[in-house]
Amino acid sequence: MSMHYSKRIMSPEELKSEYALTPEQVKLKSIRDNEIKDIITGKHFMVSDENLDDYICNNISSFADIDCFTLLDNSLNEEIDLNLDEIKILDDNYMKSNYEYDINGVIHFAAESHVDNSIKNPFVFTQTNVIGTHTLLEAAKQVWGEGSPNKFVHISTDEVYGSLKEDGYFTEKSPIKPSSPYSASKASSDLIAFAYHETFKMNVNVTNCSNNYGPYQHNEKLIPHMIKLALNDEKLPVYGEGLNIRDWLYVEDHCEAIDLVFHNGVAGERYNIGGHNERRNIEIVKLILQRLGKSEDLIEHVADRKGHDYRYAIDPTKIKNELGWYPKTKFEDGIIKTIDWYLANPDWLK
Repeated sequence: MSMHYSKRIMSPEELKSEYALTPEQVKLKSIRDNEIKDIITGKHFMVSDENLDDYICNNISSFADIDCFTLLDNSLNEEIDLNLDEIKILDDNYMKSNYEYDINGVIHFAAESHVDNSIKNPFVFTQTNVIGTHTLLEAAKQVWGEGSPNKFVHISTDEVYGSLKEDGYFTEKSPIKPSSPYSASKASSDLIAFAYHETFKMNVNVTNCSNNYGPYQHNEKLIPHMIKLALNDEKLPVYGEGLNIRDWLYVEDHCEAIDLVFHNGVAGERYNIGGHNERRNIEIVKLILQRLGKSEDLIEHVADRKGHDYRYAIDPTKIKNELGWYPKTKFEDGIIKTIDWYLANPDWLK
């Protein structure tokens, strides 16, 4: 795995203009080869991956004192010529060799996260999501020692709970029943994280979120993928009849929830983070076409995904009552902002 900053590092001026952040919120730094040690020494850091919204990595410092970098499976992005060291979360010896950095907090996003890819190549998901998480936890334990107050937040998914029928919601007490190699690997990594809390008294939290959407999302994901295809007048493949239901969470809301868990989450607790924005997949696709002024004739129904979960929906009561978080963004507003962002940033979809 190679470490690099996300594909587009927005300047503080760009962030302030686009997202109306206050000067105090805009903490992103210019990244240069010789600055990497200064950036991660004595700071909280976030381990992320390109399958999550780069918005999180670009903007989480607006919500918390976190400098962030990403861990990716692919090589360094050619657009950013950074000669950074490789961080290999699967290599325990490498992690040990970098204990010189005074890292006092981890927010662990790094994962393979696309279900279709997990069906094609499940072993990669076990290797990255399970072994990678275990390696990071062990490195943190060896650096901090048992019982350290330093926080390790493991970011996970609602898919670990399996599938719902037409009613009901996932709570933190819902049984773990993953359906895909992806969700099984995330469920496994959740359990390892909790084991390090129980056995070594590490200050661990696990968050399980619903489907993210917003700016900077990898274009393999549903919303940017459909936007890309529609703009090129290509067919938009929809699994089955498109009746599967997902709970959509706008990325800004997710950032705020993660910040609260990082700073105020009770050690050893799981927090579900959901948007209360349930939509069928076919509704999402039609809305995108309508916004782009494209015909629904572009929709092409294809064979359903293997083991396709019918419905996900999260009950965020616990994080609301204990940490004061609740999603602010209605889907009707968030999806328009999201589509318009991709229209204004067409290079992101290439």
